[in-house]
Amino acid sequence: MILNGDNITVFFPAYNDAGTIASLVKNALDTLPALTSDFEVLVVDDGSTDATPVILDELAATLSHFRVIHHQRNQGYGAALRTGFSKAGKNLIFYTDGDGQYDVRELKTLCSLLTDGVDVVNGYKIKRADDFYRLIIGKLYNTIARFLFRLPISDVDCDFRLIRRQAMQTLDLTSTSGVICVELVRRLHRAGCVFVETPVHHYPRQYGRSQFFTVRRVARTAWDFFVLWLKLVVLPIRLKSRSTTQKAVVKYD
Repeated sequence: MILNGDNITVFFPAYNDAGTIASLVKNALDTLPALTSDFEVLVVDDGSTDATPVILDELAATLSHFRVIHHQRNQGYGAALRTGFSKAGKNLIFYTDGDGQYDVRELKTLCSLLTDGVDVVNGYKIKRADDFYRLIIGKLYNTIARFLFRLPISDVDCDFRLIRRQAMQTLDLTSTSGVICVELVRRLHRAGCVFVETPVHHYPRQYGRSQFFTVRRVARTAWDFFVLWLKLVVLPIRLKSRSTTQKAVVKYD
């Protein structure tokens, strides 16, 4: 087994993923016994309005090592991730999206790279399998995020991550939208975590459509991105500068 003595939670945030979520869960359950004997699979259903909740409840009634958490209403991608992190019961945590654009079986590669001294193994897309406009937006988003937040990885938008639970326990994540990925990586990096990256495959969406690319959601994400930058980058710099200035002032009686 690859994970000597370690156990792992695999979780999927899901929203209207009825066409893909069952196969993801089953692939995870088929893959994990080769990695460790101590594992669990969790799905956070973020208020889906299609058949996703029914499918998940049927799976939970028949599969061992699997459980589901339902949000009564859609709270956002960040909220789903925060629920998954808080409910994960094992000392390693892996997550990827419920839309089936990543192959959970590539988790084996990530686990093989989680050696002593490594806290996070993050995938990066070999080739993004999306429409042209999404490729452009994704490239722009990654470039701006890496520059403004000084991120240590090349593809913060690749939600294929393996993280030590101990590293997560020091974080106080607050984002409810998709900018939580930037917040997560920034906070882990600032906490001194060591990252390793590895290429993973990205596949075309086979079911449904992205919930992100609407005017309202893009605008909300842009605003959240700006607020997060002020909170995590600008404000700490100003506070540090003010503290340094105050220490430099010497009073003479």
